[in-house]
Amino acid sequence: MIVDCGVYAGGERQDLPRNPETVAQAIDDDGRCFGWVGLHEPSAEEMQRVQELFGLHPLAVEDSLKPHQRPKVERFGESIVVVLRTLWYVDQGDAVETGQVSVFVGKRYVVTVRHGEGAPLATARHELEERASILGHGPAAVLWAICDSVVEGYETVAEAVEVDVDEVEASVFSPERTSDAERIYTLKREVLEMLRAIVPLREPIGSFARAEIPLISAEAAPFFRDVADHVNRVADQTEGLDTLLSSALSAHLARVSVQQNDDMRRISAWVAIAAVPTALAGIYGMNFDNMPELRWYYGYFACLALMATVCSIMYAGFRRAGWL
Repeated sequence: MIVDCGVYAGGERQDLPRNPETVAQAIDDDGRCFGWVGLHEPSAEEMQRVQELFGLHPLAVEDSLKPHQRPKVERFGESIVVVLRTLWYVDQGDAVETGQVSVFVGKRYVVTVRHGEGAPLATARHELEERASILGHGPAAVLWAICDSVVEGYETVAEAVEVDVDEVEASVFSPERTSDAERIYTLKREVLEMLRAIVPLREPIGSFARAEIPLISAEAAPFFRDVADHVNRVADQTEGLDTLLSSALSAHLARVSVQQNDDMRRISAWVAIAAVPTALAGIYGMNFDNMPELRWYYGYFACLALMATVCSIMYAGFRRAGWL
């Protein structure tokens, strides 16, 4: 659906009807203004309507209707298309959900196509409309606000995942026996999803910060340098989380192996202790007539005492060796 449409001139929003046709007509009539059309999970008919009004490239429009594209920047003539992956975190299942924002930027228009529930752009729009000095940079200001909002979402997700990674680390090294392999694997898979969204964005944001894209002026480039710093920081943070999870998984598996060895030693020790009375009982259970001490009055009690003595000595030895 079409979420919002606005026409801006001199850093101020114009009081005009909120529909794509009004935006297209306004930017044709007045060369000083630009328009911003925002769509959320539009239908093919809505995208075709916007495509015809603003002359969007059909290949870029086709990609915008298909979520889960790789983050990228593509140039089509005098316009560019920026694809961003949005992230949000569902703590109940340790899940990082992903969406997509496609930003069509021309000299006098911006069209945003959003998929998923993450990074709603209404807040970014309202904040930008309150900062006329920034909005005066035109479509580049809108692109900056969108990138900044998306990257802030990355930082929020990274902080939430970091809390869960700390919990996993504490659980792995706790004195209690825990089973953390499944949660570690789940978190590692979600961190990989984060890396797929964040790392490819380094190069495009860097090109904006260096004003290498024609639509990004030298005056607007410093704003993108701040976003680039945030992208690099959250990328490094996410890569660090991935390394920590790998180390935690290795430590967990090593600890499980040690615990299994301890269990086997305990079992072996008890089997050895149980072998003594079993051997004595087996010998004296063979029912031969001529066996030493078979007719002795105290033979039964002496045999039990021997069993108890040998088992006690073996138990003490295993305790000293740390097997029990």
